[in-house]
Amino acid sequence: MRGFWKLAWVEIKIYLRQPQAAFFTIFFPLILLFIFGSIYGNDPNPLFGGRGMVDVSTPAYLAMIIGSTGLLTIAIAVSSDREKGVLRRYRATPLRPAAVLASQIVVHFLMTLLGGILLIAAARLVYGLTFTGRAEMVFLGFTLASLSFFAVGFLLASVARTARTAYILGMVLYFPNLFLSGATIPKETFPAALRSAGKFIPLTHVVNLLQGLWFGNAPAEHVLEAVVLAGLLAVGVVVSAKTFRWE
Repeated sequence: MRGFWKLAWVEIKIYLRQPQAAFFTIFFPLILLFIFGSIYGNDPNPLFGGRGMVDVSTPAYLAMIIGSTGLLTIAIAVSSDREKGVLRRYRATPLRPAAVLASQIVVHFLMTLLGGILLIAAARLVYGLTFTGRAEMVFLGFTLASLSFFAVGFLLASVARTARTAYILGMVLYFPNLFLSGATIPKETFPAALRSAGKFIPLTHVVNLLQGLWFGNAPAEHVLEAVVLAGLLAVGVVVSAKTFRWE
């Protein structure tokens, strides 16, 4: 266990030294918050059911953070470690392979959570963000969504031979998820055809789940989202377990 936490601490320092990872997890959501917040403010809007733009966008930006961590950061980081021979060296240490992979999950979850906390704090302090849900339910939804997209990230790292390939695959998946799910632009502004297409985008279910729980919906109202994300998690874990390569 001591070796695990030492490895996790090393991974945290490596993470913070990667500007692209820190940018998409911590800074990009804040940039969007301040850009759209300065344009639209957070006054009640009938388009959003009487809620403000920031109230609706903040849980959606949490989904964006989850998507970028899973589809980009994890996929690229793990592929890069394999390409550089880091994973092969880890296997030569007393640490078990499961501990190495678990450290990746823990570190990326903590960084994702940090990005979410900073986003919520900024939205609350600057725009008076309102919250009508239950914090523990939002956290559980956030955790389920994070693990689901992390599993997809490991799947991409498993099939990509190089970090460059993982980057390309991640981008191909990330941008449709980003723009069609409502994670950046509220889906209430989409035409009907685009909203219908967005139902087949995995990140849409994260946005729906987090927004619903944020506004106080009962968990029973989001069974579909939970089932989809749990299925995504199961598929990602099973396929990654069968295809993951250490070198």
